[in-house]
Amino acid sequence: MTRCWIGSRTGALLVALILCTTTASAQAARSGVEQARIDSLRRPYTEADITFVSGMIGHHAQAVRMAEWAPTHGAGRSLQIFAGRIALGQESEIGLMSDWLRHRGRPVPDADPRGMKMTMNGMTHYMVMPGMLTEAQMAELNTARGVEFERLFLTYMIRHHEGAITMVDTLFNTPGAAQDEFIFKFANGVYADQVTEIDRMQQMLDALPPKVRPW
Repeated sequence: MTRCWIGSRTGALLVALILCTTTASAQAARSGVEQARIDSLRRPYTEADITFVSGMIGHHAQAVRMAEWAPTHGAGRSLQIFAGRIALGQESEIGLMSDWLRHRGRPVPDADPRGMKMTMNGMTHYMVMPGMLTEAQMAELNTARGVEFERLFLTYMIRHHEGAITMVDTLFNTPGAAQDEFIFKFANGVYADQVTEIDRMQQMLDALPPKVRPW
C-alpha cells in the first residue's frame, strides 16, 4: 500500500490556493450578476415603451379600484375571489412598472384610477387609456349593489381588459418598441392574462340571472 503525505507547508499552500480559487469564483459570480443588472439597464428602450408603461400604471390602478369594491358592494363569493386576484396581481405589476421607470431615470406617474395625470398650460387633466371607465361610469359602478354590481363590474372589466390588449397591440405594432426584455415579457404576460380573464368573466356574466326590465 502506498501512503501519501503532505507536509504542513505544502498543505498550507494547498489550502490557501483552494481558498483563493473559491473566493475568486464567488467574486466572479457576483460580478456576473452585477454585470447582468447593468446590461439590463442598458438594453434599448423607446418612447413607445415609456408611454406603454406609464399609461398602464393608471390603467391597472383603475382595475384595482374596481376590484376593491367587490367585497363592499354585495358581490358573490366567486366574484370576490376573482376580483381579489385581479387587485393583487395588478398591484404587484404597478410596482414592477414603477421600478422599471425609476431605474431608467424616467418620471413615475401616480397610480391614479382616473388615468395618467397631465398638466398643460397650468391646467390638469387625466389621460384615459383604452378601455378605461369614465368618471360617470365609475360612479355608476360605485352605486350599484348585489347582482347589478356584478353585472356592471363584469361588463366594464371585460371592456377594461380589451383596452389593455389594445395597448399591447399598439406597442408591438410600433417599430423598434418592446426590444427591452422586461417590456417584451411583461407585455406578453399582460396579453395572455387579459385574454384568459376575459373568457372567465364572460362565463360569469352569462351565468348571472337575467336583468329585470322595469315596465
